Amino acid sequence: MLKKRIIPCLDIKDGRTVKGVNFIGLRDAGDPVELAKKYVVEGADELVFLDITATLEKRKTLAEMVEKIAAAINIPFTVGGGINSVEDASAVIKAGADKVSVNSSAVKNPQLVADLAARFGSQCVVVAVDTRNVNGTEKVFVSGGKIETEWETLDWVKKVEELGAGEILLTSMDGDGTKAGFKIDITKAVADAVNLPIIASGGAGTMEHFAEVFTQTKASGGLAASIFHFGEIPIPTLKNYLKEQNIPIRWK
Repeated sequence: MLKKRIIPCLDIKDGRTVKGVNFIGLRDAGDPVELAKKYVVEGADELVFLDITATLEKRKTLAEMVEKIAAAINIPFTVGGGINSVEDASAVIKAGADKVSVNSSAVKNPQLVADLAARFGSQCVVVAVDTRNVNGTEKVFVSGGKIETEWETLDWVKKVEELGAGEILLTSMDGDGTKAGFKIDITKAVADAVNLPIIASGGAGTMEHFAEVFTQTKASGGLAASIFHFGEIPIPTLKNYLKEQNIPIRWK
């Protein structure tokens, strides 16, 4: 069985790590470079860096910060936010990212997923999917969760798999920042619908929540932000707990 991954997420705004609830009410969570260094020491398996206002404010991802973080860490590193072209992705990868994450730009231009996979290989292409339940149907949202699209979530993840995506970062907007637990139903449905690694995101609040998502779905990674940033659950403590639950994890 593949080992499960514990992945802190650094949501960046104006050069600082921030965190909110349901994509709003952002508060400062510290310097991203220092946090990245801390997570490497603690045993994080990967990092995700999302410039959360890049798409909304029509800015490019902060390549200079990507360089600083990449220089400070030795674990896989995904970067997203404002990547609208192969050229944008190339700049981020040259700056040190191992993978790029696309969200709004992929919905606007699905061919971008295929172009990125052709240029860099599927293993470099993460499609971030922000999903919310709308009248009983899971729908895809873009622009930092502000705009509902025509896509139903399950249809969209199947489409990006066809286009060559290598991984899906699935964020439940209903769970984001609530610490009420990962949304098991949609995570399971997505993981069952495609043959891609799924990173579950949105709602982690306790160590039990990670155990639930790893045992009740095929998710290969669990992503969280505030519980790590504010020291509520140290990564070594979480990994010890998961090991005791006989969940296969990566161990340093």
